[in-house]
Amino acid sequence: MTPYDLAVLGGGPAGVTAALRACELGASVALIERGNLGGTCTNDGCVPTRVLAKTARLLRDSRQFAEYGILLERPPEVDFAAVLKRTQQVVYQVQEKKQLLDHLRDVQVETFIGAGNARFVSPQAVELRDGQRIEAERFILAVGGAARRLNFPGAELALTHSDVWGLDHLPRSVVIVGCGATGCQLASVFDAFGTRVTLVDVAPRILMAEDALVAETMAEQFRQAGIQIVTGIDGLARIEAGAQPKLKRLIYTQGGAEQTLEAEDIILSVGWPGNIDALNLSAAGVQTERSYVQVNDSLQTSAAHIYAAGDITGRMMLVQSASAQARIAVENALLGPTRLADHKLVPHGGFTDPEYGSVGLTEAQAREKGDPAVAVVPYADMDRAVIDDRTVGFCKLVVDRASGLVIGAHVVGEQAVEVVQMVAAGMAGGLNAERLADLEFAYPTFAAIVGLAARQIVRELGRVPVSPEWRALKQIRGAEWERQD
Repeated sequence: MTPYDLAVLGGGPAGVTAALRACELGASVALIERGNLGGTCTNDGCVPTRVLAKTARLLRDSRQFAEYGILLERPPEVDFAAVLKRTQQVVYQVQEKKQLLDHLRDVQVETFIGAGNARFVSPQAVELRDGQRIEAERFILAVGGAARRLNFPGAELALTHSDVWGLDHLPRSVVIVGCGATGCQLASVFDAFGTRVTLVDVAPRILMAEDALVAETMAEQFRQAGIQIVTGIDGLARIEAGAQPKLKRLIYTQGGAEQTLEAEDIILSVGWPGNIDALNLSAAGVQTERSYVQVNDSLQTSAAHIYAAGDITGRMMLVQSASAQARIAVENALLGPTRLADHKLVPHGGFTDPEYGSVGLTEAQAREKGDPAVAVVPYADMDRAVIDDRTVGFCKLVVDRASGLVIGAHVVGEQAVEVVQMVAAGMAGGLNAERLADLEFAYPTFAAIVGLAARQIVRELGRVPVSPEWRALKQIRGAEWERQD
């Protein structure tokens, strides 16, 4: 068999993007996927989890019906089996919409779907489950990751987020170990469904990767919703049968003493290692570290002809980052390693209640570099928030004092992820706070809060005329439709 110019291992967002970009560059391409196209994102992660979040949002909104003159004879109830059925329907719909297989074949990508785990048998060849050998001049590793399963007594009794889709009933109580994005999103969903939820983590607070104000606000909202949060634990000791047949008991240590939590289910959300074990990477000369493939900033592995993209790199484990990495990896593999993956602007967030979203530097990161200007505007200042009765949250802008450029944005509240993406687009174009303050946002919208925050900052920076008496006020706040000359 004539070797391909490029073989892509993995058919998720990174792998499909890599294959399509390689075709655009005129390469002959093989794409190998062990199971179904779409990867974790479509089949097991973002898409079905977002369906759960949508269901939770509908339940939340139903509590407002009476306030807006909509009367129900009785409160809505959750049919958990129907919810899970809907998640699977949406997964199928998204797969059908994407038409990934047809699209790949239309552009002459040779596909090997359901091929099982591919393993390197030499630096230039991989072998499939049926013994077929695929040879290529260059490779892109895009095989993704999987939920981490910890090794401690009774760990086999715990679930991961991947096991949620197989539940046969809605648990009355859950303990979720891990307070990152996935853990918090599951906590928010289960709480909305009426499950008693406890969040546990060794970290000192939830959402450690986010701005401190985001974490503080989300923790307070979770507690008000009835979610118990236990942070700063020493570690997990064991899981054992509970006092009642349906219960499990999690024993953890904190302050040197054992503590106990009981729940119907215990869900581990404690990391996402790369799927490297089956690849036999030593045969290709590819080095790994902590369950991830080692890459440089060009996404090149220790084997010069092999690049990697997506979760397997252990860098930014987001769909948007996987696709961006894939384009960079392919271009470097085929055209020469000139592009770098810096991930400076990656808008992201969680579909919790309330939502949160972030992009750029946190306030703490910005202060490590200098003295930024920071503005925080509460959602309650926005007319749209009052109209929709969604006044919980804030918008924080972090701005470089010297240049006036926005270097970070953090939002908690309704449509937070959408609001942050708008700021990210401006940041990518070099938008400064003054231009942002002058932008005529549609009224009434949630996104208009960004304009309020920007105008607060330009006053602080002295870039708009303000009387000494006004500047001496303790809190400078403007009206939503106010404009400077």
